[in-house]
Amino acid sequence: MVPRHWIRSLGAAALGLLALVGCDEQRIRELEEGVSTEAQVRERFGEPDRIWPEDDGSHTLEYNRQPAGRRNYMITIGPDGRMSALRQVLAPHHFDKVRPGMQEDEVRRLLGRPAHRAFYELKQQGEWDWNWSDGPGRDMVFTVVFDAQGRVLRSGSHERLHERP
Repeated sequence: MVPRHWIRSLGAAALGLLALVGCDEQRIRELEEGVSTEAQVRERFGEPDRIWPEDDGSHTLEYNRQPAGRRNYMITIGPDGRMSALRQVLAPHHFDKVRPGMQEDEVRRLLGRPAHRAFYELKQQGEWDWNWSDGPGRDMVFTVVFDAQGRVLRSGSHERLHERP
Protein backbone atom coordinates (compact mmCIF):
# COMPACT_ATOMS: atom_id res chain seq x y z
CA MET A 1 0.00 0.00 0.00
CA VAL A 2 1.36 3.42 -0.99
CA PRO A 3 1.28 5.98 1.83
CA ARG A 4 -1.25 8.74 1.20
CA HIS A 5 1.31 11.54 1.69
CA TRP A 6 3.43 10.08 -1.15
CA ILE A 7 0.46 10.20 -3.49
CA ARG A 8 -0.27 13.81 -2.51
CA SER A 9 3.41 14.76 -2.99
CA LEU A 10 3.57 13.13 -6.41
CA GLY A 11 0.32 14.79 -7.42
CA ALA A 12 1.55 18.21 -6.32
CA ALA A 13 4.83 17.72 -8.19
CA ALA A 14 2.98 16.67 -11.37
CA LEU A 15 0.69 19.71 -11.18
CA GLY A 16 3.70 21.97 -10.66
CA LEU A 17 5.41 20.52 -13.70
CA LEU A 18 2.29 20.93 -15.84
CA ALA A 19 1.92 24.53 -14.68
CA LEU A 20 5.56 25.25 -15.58
CA VAL A 21 5.15 23.79 -19.08
CA GLY A 22 1.86 25.63 -19.57
CA CYS A 23 3.35 28.91 -18.40
CA ASP A 24 6.31 28.55 -20.77
CA GLU A 25 4.02 27.90 -23.72
CA GLN A 26 1.99 31.01 -22.86
CA ARG A 27 5.16 33.10 -22.47
CA ILE A 28 6.47 31.89 -25.83
CA ARG A 29 3.18 32.77 -27.58
CA GLU A 30 3.46 36.31 -26.21
CA LEU A 31 6.88 36.84 -27.85
CA GLU A 32 7.63 37.45 -31.51
CA GLU A 33 11.00 37.17 -33.22
CA GLY A 34 12.20 40.49 -34.61
CA VAL A 35 9.61 42.41 -32.58
CA SER A 36 9.85 41.54 -28.87
CA THR A 37 12.50 43.36 -26.88
CA GLU A 38 14.93 41.97 -24.31
CA ALA A 39 12.90 43.72 -21.61
CA GLN A 40 9.78 41.85 -22.73
CA VAL A 41 11.66 38.53 -22.73
CA ARG A 42 12.95 39.17 -19.19
CA GLU A 43 9.50 40.29 -18.07
CA ARG A 44 8.07 36.93 -19.14
CA PHE A 45 10.95 34.56 -18.36
CA GLY A 46 12.75 36.42 -15.55
CA GLU A 47 16.48 36.68 -15.08
CA PRO A 48 18.44 34.22 -17.20
CA ASP A 49 20.68 31.57 -15.65
CA ARG A 50 23.50 32.74 -17.86
CA ILE A 51 24.16 35.23 -20.66
CA TRP A 52 26.29 34.06 -23.60
CA PRO A 53 27.96 36.72 -25.82
CA GLU A 54 27.81 36.11 -29.58
CA ASP A 55 30.40 37.13 -32.19
CA ASP A 56 27.99 39.44 -34.05
CA GLY A 57 27.27 41.65 -31.01
CA SER A 58 24.13 39.81 -29.99
CA HIS A 59 23.81 37.73 -26.82
CA THR A 60 21.90 34.62 -25.81
CA LEU A 61 19.92 34.30 -22.60
CA GLU A 62 19.91 30.81 -21.08
CA TYR A 63 16.72 29.74 -19.31
CA ASN A 64 16.81 26.34 -17.62
CA ARG A 65 13.90 24.21 -16.52
CA GLN A 66 16.04 21.41 -15.04
CA PRO A 67 15.71 19.23 -13.01
CA ALA A 68 11.88 19.29 -12.79
CA GLY A 69 11.24 20.42 -16.36
CA ARG A 70 12.02 18.72 -19.65
CA ARG A 71 13.10 21.81 -21.61
CA ASN A 72 15.86 24.41 -21.66
CA TYR A 73 15.57 27.60 -23.69
CA MET A 74 18.18 29.73 -25.44
CA ILE A 75 16.80 33.14 -26.43
CA THR A 76 19.02 35.29 -28.64
CA ILE A 77 18.80 39.07 -28.45
CA GLY A 78 20.19 40.87 -31.50
CA PRO A 79 22.39 43.97 -31.45
CA ASP A 80 19.20 46.00 -31.93
CA GLY A 81 17.85 44.75 -28.55
CA ARG A 82 15.13 42.60 -30.14
CA MET A 83 14.64 38.84 -29.86
CA SER A 84 16.07 37.17 -32.97
CA ALA A 85 15.66 33.50 -31.94
CA LEU A 86 13.98 31.35 -29.29
CA ARG A 87 15.09 27.72 -29.19
CA GLN A 88 14.14 24.81 -26.96
CA VAL A 89 17.48 22.98 -26.93
CA LEU A 90 16.71 19.62 -25.27
CA ALA A 91 15.98 17.70 -28.46
CA PRO A 92 17.75 15.05 -30.57
CA HIS A 93 18.91 17.49 -33.27
CA HIS A 94 20.79 19.44 -30.58
CA PHE A 95 22.10 16.29 -28.88
CA ASP A 96 23.59 15.24 -32.24
CA LYS A 97 25.89 18.29 -32.08
CA VAL A 98 27.67 16.92 -28.99
CA ARG A 99 30.92 15.38 -30.22
CA PRO A 100 33.85 13.59 -28.56
CA GLY A 101 36.53 16.07 -27.58
CA MET A 102 34.18 18.98 -26.90
CA GLN A 103 34.80 20.86 -23.66
CA GLU A 104 32.27 21.08 -20.81
CA ASP A 105 31.64 24.78 -21.46
CA GLU A 106 30.81 24.05 -25.12
CA VAL A 107 28.24 21.44 -24.07
CA ARG A 108 26.76 23.81 -21.48
CA ARG A 109 26.54 26.51 -24.16
CA LEU A 110 24.67 24.12 -26.45
CA LEU A 111 22.24 22.48 -23.97
CA GLY A 112 22.10 24.71 -20.88
CA ARG A 113 22.63 23.68 -17.29
CA PRO A 114 22.18 19.95 -16.71
CA ALA A 115 19.74 18.46 -14.22
CA HIS A 116 22.45 16.40 -12.54
CA ARG A 117 26.27 16.30 -12.43
CA ALA A 118 28.47 13.60 -10.93
CA PHE A 119 32.18 12.80 -10.94
CA TYR A 120 33.42 9.25 -10.40
CA GLU A 121 36.90 9.27 -8.88
CA LEU A 122 37.80 5.66 -9.67
CA LYS A 123 36.89 6.00 -13.34
CA GLN A 124 38.16 9.60 -13.53
CA GLN A 125 35.01 10.49 -15.44
CA GLY A 126 32.15 12.88 -14.99
CA GLU A 127 28.56 12.60 -16.16
CA TRP A 128 26.01 15.29 -16.86
CA ASP A 129 22.32 14.42 -17.32
CA TRP A 130 19.49 16.42 -18.89
CA ASN A 131 15.85 15.40 -18.52
CA TRP A 132 13.84 15.68 -21.73
CA SER A 133 10.68 14.34 -23.31
CA ASP A 134 10.39 12.29 -26.49
CA GLY A 135 6.62 12.59 -26.70
CA PRO A 136 3.73 12.14 -24.28
CA GLY A 137 4.58 9.77 -21.46
CA ARG A 138 8.12 9.14 -22.71
CA ASP A 139 10.54 10.73 -20.23
CA MET A 140 14.15 10.53 -21.36
CA VAL A 141 17.63 11.30 -20.03
CA PHE A 142 20.48 12.54 -22.22
CA THR A 143 23.87 11.80 -20.65
CA VAL A 144 27.27 13.20 -21.57
CA VAL A 145 30.37 11.46 -20.17
CA PHE A 146 33.50 13.61 -19.72
CA ASP A 147 37.10 12.61 -19.02
CA ALA A 148 39.05 14.09 -16.09
CA GLN A 149 40.06 17.08 -18.27
CA GLY A 150 36.43 17.92 -19.05
CA ARG A 151 36.38 16.61 -22.64
CA VAL A 152 33.44 14.63 -24.01
CA LEU A 153 34.09 10.90 -24.25
CA ARG A 154 30.60 9.81 -25.34
CA SER A 155 26.93 10.70 -25.06
CA GLY A 156 23.54 9.11 -25.48
CA SER A 157 19.89 8.99 -24.48
CA HIS A 158 17.86 6.41 -22.63
CA GLU A 159 14.34 6.20 -21.32
CA ARG A 160 13.99 7.24 -17.69
CA LEU A 161 13.06 4.33 -15.51
CA HIS A 162 10.42 5.40 -13.02
CA GLU A 163 10.85 4.09 -9.53
CA ARG A 164 7.96 2.33 -7.92
CA PRO A 165 6.83 3.75 -4.57
